[in-house]
Order: sequence, then C-alpha cells, then structure tokens
Amino acid sequence: MMTLEEFKKKQIDKSRLIGLDLGSKRIGVSICDEKQLIATPFKTIIRTTSKELINELKIIIKDNDIKGIIIGNPLNMDGSSSSSTQSVKDTSDNIGKSINLPVCLWDERLSTVGAFNLSSQLDVNVSKREKKIDENAAAFILQGAIDFLNN
Repeated sequence: MMTLEEFKKKQIDKSRLIGLDLGSKRIGVSICDEKQLIATPFKTIIRTTSKELINELKIIIKDNDIKGIIIGNPLNMDGSSSSSTQSVKDTSDNIGKSINLPVCLWDERLSTVGAFNLSSQLDVNVSKREKKIDENAAAFILQGAIDFLNN
C-alpha cells in the first residue's frame, strides 16, 4: 500500500480515479472526472466473494478508463486503527495484487456522516439517502483525496 504522496507521483495528467467505501455488506463506488476535480457517486456493490468484487471492479475500471484506486481507511476519531481497519487493509491488499493500478488508503473518518448530511441539505428523502449512502460516502472519500492531490 502506498501513501497519497507516492500515489500522486504515479499519476498521469488527465486520469480518472475510483473511490471505494468498503463495508461488510455493501461497497460504495465513486469515480472522478479526468481533471480530478469532482468525485461522483457511481454505484453500490453488494459484497459477496472477493473474486466477484475484483471482477466487478475490473469491469468498472476498464469501462471508465480508471488509472488509480482510493480506498477509505476506517480509522477511529483519534486516528488509531478501528475494528474494521485490518479487514479493509486485507481487502485493499487483495485488490492491489489483483488489479495492476496504484492503490492508496485515505482517511474516511466522518465520510458516511458527511455524505448523509450533504444529501439531507439537498432535500433528498431519507429512504433515498440510505439507499445511496455507500456510493455517496465513496464520493466523499474520493473528493477528499483528490482535493489533497490538487493542493
């Protein structure tokens, strides 16, 4: 796993990135534009096997010309590892070994809360918010990473 600084050095101009919010049951997916300015919610994948996840990601990556992967790192509020951190790291390592693209973990603290609050400000009803929360959280994660990359 590489740092975001190392990730930045491997990136080429005009490349799209994918953001992932790895949950135990659902995986939120987001994609940014080629200029890496705006992250957009893309879809939610229902988690089954690792092999199926990798295959689905490969299709999304190929269809959208993705050049890098940002994965949310579920840290505790004090920055320490959470109960989910090792699971996310293991899945991230598996993705990195299976897909030949740079992979980086990005702090996802408050991403779900931020995504839920943002959608409430947009006057989206609660059932739609909950249905799209994972992909919105993935967009929140990816947006934070691309903002950091651009500064």
